[in-house]
Amino acid sequence: MKRALIIVDVQNDFLPGGALAVENGDEVIPVANKLMDEFELVVATKDWHPANHGSFAANHPWRKPGQTIELNGLEQILWPIHCVQGSFGAEYPKELDVEKVDKVFYKGTDPDIDSYSGFFDNGHRKATGLGDFLKEKGVEDVYIMGLATDYCVKYTTLDARELGFNTHVVIDGIRGIEQEEGDIERAIEEMKKKGAEMIKSEEIMAMS
Repeated sequence: MKRALIIVDVQNDFLPGGALAVENGDEVIPVANKLMDEFELVVATKDWHPANHGSFAANHPWRKPGQTIELNGLEQILWPIHCVQGSFGAEYPKELDVEKVDKVFYKGTDPDIDSYSGFFDNGHRKATGLGDFLKEKGVEDVYIMGLATDYCVKYTTLDARELGFNTHVVIDGIRGIEQEEGDIERAIEEMKKKGAEMIKSEEIMAMS
């Protein structure tokens, strides 16, 4: 039974000092580094937005981050400009051991639709190729970690369940945004409800 580690969006803009910093987001880096050796397959996702992305508040006159609009038929939270293709903010931090990542999947590349999940855009209109790649490799169990708990980690986890993977979330390897109080807790409950198992990195290490 093949297992894969999925590292979600551990990019400079989501780390302390970044454009859309997740509090203590850098704490997931050592967890990722120690877990990579435990898996025969490691994949990572990257938010990779064009500068004219519709989810950026700056691209809508008079709009501010945190406001909600309709974008291409979907409700869209507006964000600060972040993870623009080719920018420093979109890169992985130098502390992350990217040498051990087998393949990177890019998301959020279409200016007209956002992509929180590593598998699909928010309207499930297009796939990133991650699901097919894992299935081709014979993966049945996925272990998900990264940023942010209440957005990209949550939606990646829900889609993994939807695609039939046995899904585990590395609870000490995630950090959230918490725009509204309780968002992180609600995200964890929602993932559990859909059948994802919460697991600590120590438990994964103990398996080998």
